[in-house]
Amino acid sequence: MSTYAIIDTGGEQLRVEPGRFYDVRYSASLKPKILAPNTKILIYRVLLIRDKSTINLGHPWLENAIVKGRILHSSFGNRLTIYKMHSKKKTRRKLGYRQDLVRFVVDSICLNGEEL
Repeated sequence: MSTYAIIDTGGEQLRVEPGRFYDVRYSASLKPKILAPNTKILIYRVLLIRDKSTINLGHPWLENAIVKGRILHSSFGNRLTIYKMHSKKKTRRKLGYRQDLVRFVVDSICLNGEEL
């Protein structure tokens, strides 16, 4: 059994493990245009931590739980196309955008000051 945590960032809930990298959407705490690569980040919105056979569940978040990581780089997601068409009105509208993403790697998961 491995150690993992479920965090809330960028409007999503992610299952993170130490040593892996993840792409998350732009949020107030992770500004891709301001933070440089190798910037250390701390995520306090930890919903659940599993360490071997022990499960710690928060309501809504765990107190004294931190996920430590660092930013690798910022990037763009895949292009999304939004196409709206009203038949019989001869109205067509095509929009598209690319989501700002931040790739970060999880270094460690801490609970009550101890690394798991």
